[in-house]
Amino acid sequence: MDRTAYFRIKKMSPQFLVIDMDRSIEFYTRMLNFDIDFRYEEFYAGISKDGCSIHLKLGKPAPEERKNKSTNQDLDIVFSVESIEDLYEEISNRSIEIVQPLRGMSYGKEFYIVDPDGYIIAFLEETTKV
Repeated sequence: MDRTAYFRIKKMSPQFLVIDMDRSIEFYTRMLNFDIDFRYEEFYAGISKDGCSIHLKLGKPAPEERKNKSTNQDLDIVFSVESIEDLYEEISNRSIEIVQPLRGMSYGKEFYIVDPDGYIIAFLEETTKV
């Protein structure tokens, strides 16, 4: 009899390859208010905000892949948030590239930014269902 063991996922952390670790940490901590969870030597780090995390690994993101994702606005990560208008205003006042301005969609309001390595980060406030 084939059985699959039950397991519970406690956390998920996508990994982004970054060209300059210090620059990436600076972006996420100063611009988006993430905290540094850990840093392993000079090539690996974990950052988080409100229980959501990203792992950063020193490497070379494929330029062609980054360009294609940017052209198509293929998202690398989506954060569901509250008070999206306030967040958009705050981000608009910082030196952060906004690749999709705040817009209303059938599923909620969203906007996209890009980090220093070209990763597209979406912020979404989902429409509440009544």
